[in-house]
Amino acid sequence: MRRCVRGIVVVLTLCGSLVPTVSAHAAGEKRAAPVPLARLFDNVAVGDDGSPEEADFDGSGASLPARDLSAAGWTPGRVLTVQGARLTWPKRQPGEPDNVRAAGQDVRVTGRGDALAFLVAGTAGTEVGGPGTVTYANGTRSGYRLTAPDWLTGPLATKAVALPHINTPGGQLARQARLYVVTVPLVPGRAVTSVRLPSATDLHVFAVSVRTATQGWTGSWATATGGYAAVGPWTDRTLRLVVHTSAGGPRVRVRFDNTFAAAPVRIASATVAVQATGAASRSTPVALSFGGAAGVTIPAGTQAYSDPLGFSVPADANLLVSFHLPGTVAAAPVHGLAQQRSYVSEPGDHTAEGAAGAYTSVITRWPLLAGVDVGGGPGSVVLLGDSITDGDKSTVGANRRWPNVLAGRLLRQSTVPRYGVLNLGVSGNRVVTDRYPGDGVSTDTAGVSALHRFDRDVLAQPSPRTAVVFEGINDLRWGTSAEQVIAGLRELAARGHARGLRMLAATILPCEGEARCTAAVDAERVAVNAWVRDGEVFDGVLDFDAVVRDPGRPARMLPAYDSGDHLHPGDTGLAALADSVDLRLLRP
Repeated sequence: MRRCVRGIVVVLTLCGSLVPTVSAHAAGEKRAAPVPLARLFDNVAVGDDGSPEEADFDGSGASLPARDLSAAGWTPGRVLTVQGARLTWPKRQPGEPDNVRAAGQDVRVTGRGDALAFLVAGTAGTEVGGPGTVTYANGTRSGYRLTAPDWLTGPLATKAVALPHINTPGGQLARQARLYVVTVPLVPGRAVTSVRLPSATDLHVFAVSVRTATQGWTGSWATATGGYAAVGPWTDRTLRLVVHTSAGGPRVRVRFDNTFAAAPVRIASATVAVQATGAASRSTPVALSFGGAAGVTIPAGTQAYSDPLGFSVPADANLLVSFHLPGTVAAAPVHGLAQQRSYVSEPGDHTAEGAAGAYTSVITRWPLLAGVDVGGGPGSVVLLGDSITDGDKSTVGANRRWPNVLAGRLLRQSTVPRYGVLNLGVSGNRVVTDRYPGDGVSTDTAGVSALHRFDRDVLAQPSPRTAVVFEGINDLRWGTSAEQVIAGLRELAARGHARGLRMLAATILPCEGEARCTAAVDAERVAVNAWVRDGEVFDGVLDFDAVVRDPGRPARMLPAYDSGDHLHPGDTGLAALADSVDLRLLRP
């Protein structure tokens, strides 16, 4: 009975704050005709470095340097893709109005999608925001709440881009300025016609659009950027990355992410092929295109999707995604633990070659490449986790991570749709604490916290249906309390539910015998698991603790499942986790 009552409260809360649909005519409200955002620009954020007095972003004469924006690839009129949303940086010259201070203006915005995306920043010294309204073509409306971090003090972990300087009347200062992309949910299936901005002092809006990039696609493979790390350096090299599909389909597109970067990266050409062995393909690799061009330059902090390509992607198979880096790349966004051998070539563009001869070096992480999607399909299940989900201690190159085993089970049954399975595990990741700070070149690729990466790594995936959260042991092992972990998990569940996702949680595995898994840590783990099993917040529970624990010593893993470090299951234990999942729980 308690669960039923709580569920009603949650539904009422979400309906009241996110999707109250009423007739605009019935409300009797007389509204001015919406206009494009650019016609409302009333503030100058970007100034020429030689004439800083022409801009005043924050009311005290400070502004964004045009030179820094250009160096990041954020040039006037440039289309920027962040979190799957296409947003246009204002086509204005330095010193011209380039953003609007949100004050309840009605903005013409059109399209169908899952979310509304805003390119924003606050200038109040703290987070600012307020409620707004979306109007649809059928006359209904829905509410949303937009919140923007501050341009100087907001978290680097969630920024779209950070610039190294600000301009002031007294000269340029070496102080980071941040810009953010924030998304809010839309009513599914309805065509948007306009957006009423919040009335929020010091909330600046540079662009707004409907996110449509995830429609019509199912994620087959994905990975999370865990940091911005030194690489190579690579000059005029081709990378051939090996990735393993879950769902198959008749069309393909790939996604490259320049997350956390300070500068653009150029990809001159790219291909896709099915792997034969090593760096060799079964047949001649097929060229990808980007807006009809062979290559693409990806500005700092943004993404690039290839054009849809008619290419039969087999399920449960290895693909080779090859891309040529014509310039020098000394640092790149990376996923640090691939558990897969990929390849780097000798100098030159070797993307079209099916033979392996040019690929003379091996790498064991995934730089830049972040997703492979297939056309159509039932949508995706997203697994948000740490090293256990990432496959640490599984056999390299064998695709025996528990998400791979789960994907195989889905392919062999017909009880539920054969969803794509997306592994967003990051080794070392935590629920509430950033390991990678979110900016700069770092040796730590354990990522920003689950709370900070949830929007990018879960909500922005193609057609997500269900998300599984399987994290917490790293928080507990490094001193975070059970109460703090529970608060973080509760927030993740609420954010997923607000976007219409089915949210599942997995219990934390025992780890007695590992150096940091003390009796005190285990007591905190037991407390988190008891809360998860209570079932009041998540829609279902995957009781992984019960699957692998030793009945005689429940604080430790069964030796048969232990990889040997007492923290990570080996291949047998990972398979046991996947085999324990009731597939019916994955259906929304």
